[in-house]
Amino acid sequence: MNNKVEFTIEEKGGEGSRYEYLPSCLKVTFLLLTTAGIITSIFYLFSIRVSGQVINQVTYFYLFMGAFVPCAFLILPMRRNQKTVPWYDLLAAGIGLLIPIYFSLHEYEISQIGWSQPPDQFKLLLALIYCIFLLEMGRRLAGTVFLAVNVVIGLYPLVAEHLPGVLFGKSFPLSGIIGRNMFGYDGVIGLPCQVVAELLLGFLIFAGILIATGAGKFFLNLSLSILGQYRGGPAKVAVLSSAFFGSLSGNPLANIVGTGSVTIPAMKRTGFTATYAAAIEACASSGGILMPPVMGAVAFVMAGFLGVDYSVIILIAIIPSFLYFFGLLMQVDAYAARCRLKGLPREEIPSLKKTLKQGWPFVVILIFLVWGLVYMKWSLYTPYYASALMIILSYSTRETRLTPEKLIDSIAMIGKLISQTAAALLPMCFILIGVVSTGVSGSLTSTLISATGGNILLILLVGVVACYILGMAGLVVPAYIFLSLSMAPAAIKAANLNEMAVHIFIIYYALIGGITPPVAPGAFVAAALAGSRPMKTAVTCMRLGVVLYFIPFFFVFNPSLILQGSIFEALYLFVLCIIGITFIAGGLEGYLIKLGEIKLWSRLLFIIAGFLIAFPEWNTTFVGIALVIIILALRYLTEKQSTPVT
Repeated sequence: MNNKVEFTIEEKGGEGSRYEYLPSCLKVTFLLLTTAGIITSIFYLFSIRVSGQVINQVTYFYLFMGAFVPCAFLILPMRRNQKTVPWYDLLAAGIGLLIPIYFSLHEYEISQIGWSQPPDQFKLLLALIYCIFLLEMGRRLAGTVFLAVNVVIGLYPLVAEHLPGVLFGKSFPLSGIIGRNMFGYDGVIGLPCQVVAELLLGFLIFAGILIATGAGKFFLNLSLSILGQYRGGPAKVAVLSSAFFGSLSGNPLANIVGTGSVTIPAMKRTGFTATYAAAIEACASSGGILMPPVMGAVAFVMAGFLGVDYSVIILIAIIPSFLYFFGLLMQVDAYAARCRLKGLPREEIPSLKKTLKQGWPFVVILIFLVWGLVYMKWSLYTPYYASALMIILSYSTRETRLTPEKLIDSIAMIGKLISQTAAALLPMCFILIGVVSTGVSGSLTSTLISATGGNILLILLVGVVACYILGMAGLVVPAYIFLSLSMAPAAIKAANLNEMAVHIFIIYYALIGGITPPVAPGAFVAAALAGSRPMKTAVTCMRLGVVLYFIPFFFVFNPSLILQGSIFEALYLFVLCIIGITFIAGGLEGYLIKLGEIKLWSRLLFIIAGFLIAFPEWNTTFVGIALVIIILALRYLTEKQSTPVT
């Protein structure tokens, strides 16, 4: 089993890419480009001088694109399941390398004189070609819907001044749109490159090194040693290991493939249905993005967007993420108890002592990462320091040693993570130009407030629908960026809501698109692994991930749940949520701890009571408690009446 775990996580971590099928010469090219990109980022971030000069920001951003846009065309096929690299992908990779190098050589003219309105047709042509490249690599990663959104919003400035009402805005000619996207600070060398090449790059490097040194196997074995023996053990292991691994990778689909190919068969073997096994893995893997201390890419984007230290994002995510995974564990436990499922045999459970002995470097490195982010406040430098320490510590045990083969795997993993992240985020420049530069974001905010009559609940519900639609492609970061510019200001302005609460609200609801029909990519990937029906799996995901659907409203209406208020209030609200979620899980699965199986008539009542207890308002809490007392009294009376007199 351990061998299978190691193979699955290390070999399948690059889900969605064709790297493994590249011929040797292209693999070497991919590795060289990735290495060059990493070295360039280190020279830029640490201001290392070359010939007495440091790399400036604009030059670095173009060099970053020159390294990783070609990588994206090498590993992301034009058509799904296309394993070979056709000539046009090689041509695109070559052009994708040369054009940004040319731009970097003219950095002074671009940044000081300005090329937003390109000075000649040649530079305009190069910019147009690269805009098409950015759109195409986004399509390859996220699909045609993502492409359509970027194209429609990107071309909107052409007609903005001719449209009525809320759609009226400032217009630009096509040459101006192309120039701003490629050369303007509100285009690709603005926020998109800042997010990928500055905020996220170090953490993607760190995640790649951790994965290559066996972090996935360690967290899976750690979860097995802690929870594997208990009822429903494999499902609880899936929840815990996916939370850890998802926090590191920040990629729900890769997480599902990485851990799910081990946990799903184990769940099925111990009695879970294929549908339930797939759904629990999909929900747990999707929630890894919410899990401190790393939380995937979106947390760093949020920190940069709000201008706060990353430690603040860690703190506000602690309670909501715990409640989400607590809800999953309680449903798993209730399901296992009702179906009388047992844990794994003791001989299949790794020793906790041996697991910690072999994987102690991962424990140390995560402590170091949190210390660097929260206490030392090293910010962007932290993952680079942590990566260097991980490389050193890896040689302390045979299991984690970064051999030459693992080092190559590590560079490949880093290249895949960065290329896929760049493919998702760099095309966001078209949305930013369309929404921000035209001035329409402000009118969208005003119109949303007017259309809803300033009703904050309606504004938030509109936001939920928008989050769901944008999150269908499984791209949380683009959804967050777009909605933080449109929906967030409206919600904050309408009711003076806590800014942190609204922004993390967007992140939570962007995740539901990955597990909610009709698209539900996370649920469908897990269903393919389990051999279950995709739509039935997605519906089961909705039940298991129920906390994700309501908890964001709770912390928007009472920010104490994200530690933006009284600590005392946060503690008692947390306790009430734990109690409420326990009743909700019991009602959904038909089993409550200490009560055993509960009858159909009381299940819905327990769900309602749990929701009322958890809702952050005393009146509803008292009603929920009263409802529980009534249910228990009715249960006692019915059982007493059905007991035969002896």
